[in-house]
Amino acid sequence: MRNAIEVQDLRKQFGDFVAVRDVSFEVERGEIFGYLGANGAGKSTTIRMLCGLLPPSAGVARVAGHDVGRAPQQVKASIGYMSQKFSLYLDLNALHNLEFFGGIYGLRGKALTRAIDAAVEKTGLAPHRDAVTGSLPGGIRQRLALACAILHDPFIVFLDEPTAGVDPASRRDFWRLIRGMAASGTTVFVTTHYMDEAEYCARIGLMVDGALVALDAPDALKERFVPGETLGVEGRGLHAGLEAVRALPSVVAAAPFGARLHVRFREGAADAARLRATLERVGAKVERVEPVEASLEDVFLEVVGQGDRGEAA
Repeated sequence: MRNAIEVQDLRKQFGDFVAVRDVSFEVERGEIFGYLGANGAGKSTTIRMLCGLLPPSAGVARVAGHDVGRAPQQVKASIGYMSQKFSLYLDLNALHNLEFFGGIYGLRGKALTRAIDAAVEKTGLAPHRDAVTGSLPGGIRQRLALACAILHDPFIVFLDEPTAGVDPASRRDFWRLIRGMAASGTTVFVTTHYMDEAEYCARIGLMVDGALVALDAPDALKERFVPGETLGVEGRGLHAGLEAVRALPSVVAAAPFGARLHVRFREGAADAARLRATLERVGAKVERVEPVEASLEDVFLEVVGQGDRGEAA
């Protein structure tokens, strides 16, 4: 089986509201597949359908070779699922949580012990086995949640916003675990709001208002949606000059990027001096203007912006 997940025209409707609109894609075995979108774009609804937790309204999806509509129990037995809301028991220690979830997966006796030992080693939880879960730092809790999700050595792991609210160092450690799992053959389907994390994905699907509007490798998405040359601007009062910058004839797009501005020009038309002068004319204090590489955040803003412009039209 080459593809771990196959989706064709998958749809979910709640009354008159369409949460997922006829989505189609495939995920290869051992791939880290990212699923990105704003809140309410349909990411979690898609995952719940693929996990057999929510029946589709229309379309077909096969996960680990099982039809999610006709064989949800077989799907659940083949996957691990880590929800965006922490779902372990805070008053149990880490080991007892692992024992509980291992029992849910049908593991008993020596098989359960071996599975717990393997998951603890893989996630680096040995120093925390006996700690009460509620006392653990956020990053360690997330590792424990991942360990519970992979106890039964699933074919596919679904991670829904797995590092939300976790500090940067813990996020880096968590993604090291994810990359290791994929390298050993586990398929990882992940949603995230952190664009730097999405760079680790082999391919990314971008959701806007329930529709899958783009699907490709990170570099290919950058080439498609943010062509041209981008200049990053640092300084104070930059946002006040956004409209003036956007009015420049060679500017394709301009948007805040943290405390900076990212300004994209047509290929070969980047003009740092004119950009600086335009911002200073409206009172901004420009400290630095320099070329920057396009990022997935630029892609995300462009894709969402296209959706907003289409809706307005």
